[in-house]
Amino acid sequence: MTRRSVLRAGSAFVDGSFRPAAVVVEDGRIAAVVGRDDPVPDAEEIAVADDAVLLPGLVDSHVHVNEPGRTEWEGFASATAAAAAGGVTTIVDMPLNSLPPTTTPEALAVKQTAAAGSTHVDVGFWGGAVPENLGALDGLHDAGVYGFKCFLSPSGVDEFGYLDPVRLEAAMQEVARLGSRLIVHAEDPELIHADGALGRRYEAFLRSRPPASEASAVRAVVEAARRTGARAHVVHLSDGGSLPVIRAARADGVDLTVETCPHYLTITAEEIPDGAAEFKCCPPIRGAANRDLLWEGLLDGTIDAVVSDHSPSTVDLKRSGDGDFGLAWGGIAGLQVGLSAVWTEARSRGVALETLVPLFTTGPAAVAGLEGLGVIAPGADAHLVELGVDDPFPVDARALLHKNPITAYDHRTLKGRVRRTWLRGDVVHDTTGAAPDAAARPPAGRLLSAPTGARPAAATGGRP
Repeated sequence: MTRRSVLRAGSAFVDGSFRPAAVVVEDGRIAAVVGRDDPVPDAEEIAVADDAVLLPGLVDSHVHVNEPGRTEWEGFASATAAAAAGGVTTIVDMPLNSLPPTTTPEALAVKQTAAAGSTHVDVGFWGGAVPENLGALDGLHDAGVYGFKCFLSPSGVDEFGYLDPVRLEAAMQEVARLGSRLIVHAEDPELIHADGALGRRYEAFLRSRPPASEASAVRAVVEAARRTGARAHVVHLSDGGSLPVIRAARADGVDLTVETCPHYLTITAEEIPDGAAEFKCCPPIRGAANRDLLWEGLLDGTIDAVVSDHSPSTVDLKRSGDGDFGLAWGGIAGLQVGLSAVWTEARSRGVALETLVPLFTTGPAAVAGLEGLGVIAPGADAHLVELGVDDPFPVDARALLHKNPITAYDHRTLKGRVRRTWLRGDVVHDTTGAAPDAAARPPAGRLLSAPTGARPAAATGGRP
């Protein structure tokens, strides 16, 4: 029997702009987008509040779930419940810091088994490219990973090694042959000075990972992609000074995309207290002038996606060394709050919400090759989000759905909060009281696999 509902909104994001609309959902997919007041026979009526907007479900292509092996840091149940609460309906899981890392088909199967039946949103998987599996990436590719993650500097965990320049070239050649993509943590280890204790001063940590390290590694990625014709993606760019190199490479036809993260767009080095290791991430959060450069790159289309790089750990690991930035675990927990954080900053800069939406939806979907996601359009899965654009969002780390109560956003008051999230037309998050929340309902997420075959088209950032 066909299940039919209609969501009526005074402001829905359709075809790149906001307008009144009614979204007709049948059996989990969008059947039609019609006028807000058009009749829809035999449909359950769902009203989106007039002080809210209806968005497509967000896509986060950079999430460290850590299960199995380090499930005390995070896990599929907690991470995907937090995702749903943040309006994220699809995540792509990174190949580390789980044990085993996703560097073989067998390890991917272990991770898929751990995830099965416990996800509140849809989950895809990246594979890893490490020294030990170069030349043998075919198995992971055929098993459905969306591409391959590599590091150009130590990853922070011994079981996931990094690629030197020769191996980077080899990995690029291999992913080009497979028609896949290589996503790269771009820091040059020769320019990093972060071995051991650094003390509690954030300035010392910032000096240990200078912008020159990112700039050097980004240039290496550009040149390797240029020589091999591979599709490359720079993850979590923090150095705004690298954007001109990226612009020039793309103008020359290099198949290159780039992402940044909410913490780089909303937090500055000047406001980070000494000893506050919840702000530690690699590459680091830099100064206010650098943040302005990243916003310029976002607004001119150089930056293709904004993703969380959700990389949580236990509180003990984050507090290792009593706030010593060299000893604490590096990673920001922010999966649940990313859109709200960036929207808060955007408002202060006069940036419209319609400018941000593609960066959280079609942008990361294009980076990962997730076809048909991030839009409100006939035929698309009915992944939808009701956002209260003016709702205050006082962040309390203890109240977030992440497994561990520590985040760089703690005690910030944000603007804009997700009220409801639908996955294939079913509510998976609800603050209105109309339906049980994700944690109180059976997980409805699916595990996704990338199609194999023809080389993917070059990304355009998902901009309309």
